[in-house]
Amino acid sequence: MSKNVAIVGVGFTQPQLKTVQVSYKEMVYEAAVKAYDNAHLASHKDIDGFVGCAEDLIEGTSIFDEYTPDQLGAVQKPVHTISGDLLHGLLVATMKIKTGIMDIVVVEAHSKASNLKTYYHVTNYALDPTWNRPLNVNPYYLAGLEKNYFMHHTKTTLEQIAGVVVKNKKNALQNDLAVFPEQTTVEKVLQSKPNFTPQTEAETAKQADGAFVFVLANEETAKKLSKKPVWITGMGWASDSPTLETRNWDEALYAKTSAHMALKQAHIKNIKEIDFFEIDDRFAYKELQHLESIGLYGKGKAGQALQNGDLNKDGKTPTNVSGGMLGCGSLLEAAGAIRALEVVKQLRGEAGQRQLSKANTALALSWRGIPTTSGAVLTFSRSLS
Repeated sequence: MSKNVAIVGVGFTQPQLKTVQVSYKEMVYEAAVKAYDNAHLASHKDIDGFVGCAEDLIEGTSIFDEYTPDQLGAVQKPVHTISGDLLHGLLVATMKIKTGIMDIVVVEAHSKASNLKTYYHVTNYALDPTWNRPLNVNPYYLAGLEKNYFMHHTKTTLEQIAGVVVKNKKNALQNDLAVFPEQTTVEKVLQSKPNFTPQTEAETAKQADGAFVFVLANEETAKKLSKKPVWITGMGWASDSPTLETRNWDEALYAKTSAHMALKQAHIKNIKEIDFFEIDDRFAYKELQHLESIGLYGKGKAGQALQNGDLNKDGKTPTNVSGGMLGCGSLLEAAGAIRALEVVKQLRGEAGQRQLSKANTALALSWRGIPTTSGAVLTFSRSLS
């Protein structure tokens, strides 16, 4: 049984608004070739198993497992497809390695959002078929309701939430993978077109295309393959109530539960021991809600921390230095890939002009999006000590 697992290789395509020139298979192939080279694998035949992150309804294809082996070099190898974000995929791959059955496992996730003409119809299909789905409206109205509740419950202001957009889009200016970098202001964000009041278009992450492949290995193999392995030290995942009528709207319980699991496994007693955070921000208010739910800040304190500059690159708790989803784009099941990739780059010291002065430990959080209450949290470290 393998005790420790590390990310030893990453590969990705350049995220874009549209990728009409290539298929998702070509995108995944490009990412896989780069990942295997980055992991210094002698051959893809050395890989013991594969995990794909895809949702059949989004892909428009049933039994999506059958469409991934070729471009990954996984023909006649175990392929495990999950309906979950890439962070969920890293969880599954880590557990496969920890069993001792596999030494090297590859995780793939991609977004071809530009192919989707009816994304909101697909999302609406996930709502309760009796009480919610028959309303037949864009399910993003839930973001407006939750944001309103969050503001009322925590006394967080519109200006503080708009500040998340300003911060993340500014951070994205230093990330060459960001699709939506921008120098903006709180005033411009507040003046942007409302989609579901009080939620505005500027506070909602826009979709993008991209493919990502991560190579994971057990401790012995990781030390042979990489000079800079990124160790996965803690994992947690949870799903809260599936129905709108029974869930707890006071906090993101999935984030709270997942973080508790991950921190306990990583033997981290105080979350503020972690150097930086990559947090789901597909709606600007969710970044603040998630930071409070994982225990980094108390109720209603995350907004003030943002205004104080604590969430900035040079702040006490740097958050979404990558630019987050607001700056990099919403990549469907690959959304967590941007966060995991930023963690790898920072811990390897390869983040370029946005490199943090202190980057030894990190926490990444993903949420599967409306209408779910499913999330995952992973903690990472540059070393095992």
